[in-house]
Amino acid sequence: MSKYRAGIIGLGWMGMLSDLAGRIWDPYHVDDADRPTPELDIHRKFHLHEYYRNGNVPHSWAEVMWDRPEIDLVAGAERDKNRLKAFGKRYGKVALYADAAEMLHTEALDIVAIATNTKGRADLTCLAVDCGVKGIATEKPMAHTLEEADRMVEACANAGVPLCCGAIPVNHPSYAKAKELVNGGTIGELLSIETETPTSQKQYWSYFVDSPPAWVIGVGDEPQRESGSNEFTGQGMVATADGKSIHFRKGAGVIRLTGTDGEIQFHSGHPSGWRLWQDIDTPEGRKRVEMPWPSPQFVGGYNAVYGLADAIDCLEGRLDEPKNSGRRVAVALEVELGLKESSAQGGRRVDLPLEDRSLGLHYDWFR
Repeated sequence: MSKYRAGIIGLGWMGMLSDLAGRIWDPYHVDDADRPTPELDIHRKFHLHEYYRNGNVPHSWAEVMWDRPEIDLVAGAERDKNRLKAFGKRYGKVALYADAAEMLHTEALDIVAIATNTKGRADLTCLAVDCGVKGIATEKPMAHTLEEADRMVEACANAGVPLCCGAIPVNHPSYAKAKELVNGGTIGELLSIETETPTSQKQYWSYFVDSPPAWVIGVGDEPQRESGSNEFTGQGMVATADGKSIHFRKGAGVIRLTGTDGEIQFHSGHPSGWRLWQDIDTPEGRKRVEMPWPSPQFVGGYNAVYGLADAIDCLEGRLDEPKNSGRRVAVALEVELGLKESSAQGGRRVDLPLEDRSLGLHYDWFR
């Protein structure tokens, strides 16, 4: 079995705290060195997942890495002294750093989770690549601007480093099963994709799109909110270079894949998770009939678990890129910015790629 030296940069909510304490919902300045830290229980097991079926699924990158036999969690970097101290108490003989760059230059890490706030994440990703890190997981959102996303994707691609951007449901193997069914012709030729309004680069549609987006139209966007976010809040459509269309419609559910001979849906509010319909011949004629979903079915709570698994699968040659890869997230960011531009122009078509790579999004205070 391969053994990987791993480290965490940022010991906030997704870096460590989600498995040790409740979330802080009161706004604070994300760049403060001494951020508010709730009371921590360094012996607690997977606080957030007590309501899931399994009851013990790790959620934070620290706990997920600690749980993998292939990984030695050897270091953590965090400016907040209380969090850094708790990390050391929970995980034992780990190196503690107040400076992430020092950790990257010193520890010869194979895998790094960058769970900081969004500012500076592009620089840390590129620095990790320069320091020889072989696999990287970041939190969402991936970056503020197109220029930052371009740098992250290019640096990782040139070095052959898998980049997984965010612990989101797309990491679950059931999404790979859905794409396998689509590519295998189970629902015929794919005609369109429908999904909810994109938010925080928590996109579901981009995993099913292999052709680059060609143009977008968007309407109904709102101005920047009091929280600081100006993410796209309207509705719209993107057309791909091969003629497919993705529709962003409020209330559409997580993902709907419509083909000439059937349909696949995933809706978070439905107890069955993934559902499959196929057109079959019946005594009453050809009808669209719901069919059993082939395993695996979606089970919540495994977002970081399977994100890390994707990175390891890439390192060991079983996967070409993570399902929620930096490349796909960068595409989704560009589409969202295009939708905003279109809405600002009264719903006019906006061609992609966008020329101005300084364009970006502001996110909620805690991102």
